[in-house]
Amino acid sequence: MLSRRTRIILSMLVVASLTFVILDLRGGDGPFSSARSAVSSVIGGIQSGAAFIFSPVTGSSEWWSTQVNQSGQIRELTIENERLNSALVSAENDIARADQLDALLRVASVGRYRVTPAEVIAVGPAQDFAWTVTIDAGSLDGLEEDMTVINGDGLVGRVLKVYNSTATVVLIVDTESSVGGRVAASQEIGIVSGTGRQNSLEFQLLDPLGEVDPGDAVVTFGSKDGRPYAPGLPIGEVVDVTGSAGQLARIATVRPFANMSQLSVVGVVVKPPREDPRDSVLPNAPVATPSPVPTSSTAPGSPNEKETAATPAPDGN
Repeated sequence: MLSRRTRIILSMLVVASLTFVILDLRGGDGPFSSARSAVSSVIGGIQSGAAFIFSPVTGSSEWWSTQVNQSGQIRELTIENERLNSALVSAENDIARADQLDALLRVASVGRYRVTPAEVIAVGPAQDFAWTVTIDAGSLDGLEEDMTVINGDGLVGRVLKVYNSTATVVLIVDTESSVGGRVAASQEIGIVSGTGRQNSLEFQLLDPLGEVDPGDAVVTFGSKDGRPYAPGLPIGEVVDVTGSAGQLARIATVRPFANMSQLSVVGVVVKPPREDPRDSVLPNAPVATPSPVPTSSTAPGSPNEKETAATPAPDGN
């Protein structure tokens, strides 16, 4: 227990404290105003110093958050850009393939060739031939060896080897390749041989006096039963002639119509036309318009008309 003297002293201290507090609250210039101001100044300085010291830390936190958000947006935009570029490339590739297929079908329809479309899937030498390609069609698609291969520009080569779902094609530019050719303008025939260069062929006329000039188109002369080369297919254009008429070594340089470095969609001739289409499938050649065929069942000379004419009218009696 506290002594009486101690309780009196505590009571006097409490009363004095309350008195000073009341006086300080009643007037702004109380006895503690200076101390309070000093304490406020000290605390304000500490807060300002702390803000200055820790501002890089708090600022870096905000900067990091902003960087993370921007990095995420950049990553999303990059992915979207790659997707759009891929879609654009795919669309351009599809358009190019569609154009090549249209050109192939035009050549096939004009020349009345029955073709099986295919796509080049590999390029490389095979079976002692330097210029060969692999296509994605084979025996399951009706392909056989020594069938003619074309594209929308003209002759490409012949089928060398057939597998179930693929086939190897030797190109006409191979040094071991030779094709019977005919000059479209003069009808002179000769042998077109590969040179091993993708943009050059050699055409040697059988008749040394035969007429051939730069700019002339050369087409296939045709093989028996259309194999290995169907007739009337565009081979290339004469760009140069060495030797004069009458010389035995008279050779014309021919640039093939088909670009061997850009082969994509090709067609394998599974059935050649019954008749040589001649020059109808040459580039820029006029397309013959077939005559309209009467569709009426009673057209002149039709079996129904003949049957109707031969049957007597029924007796009215």
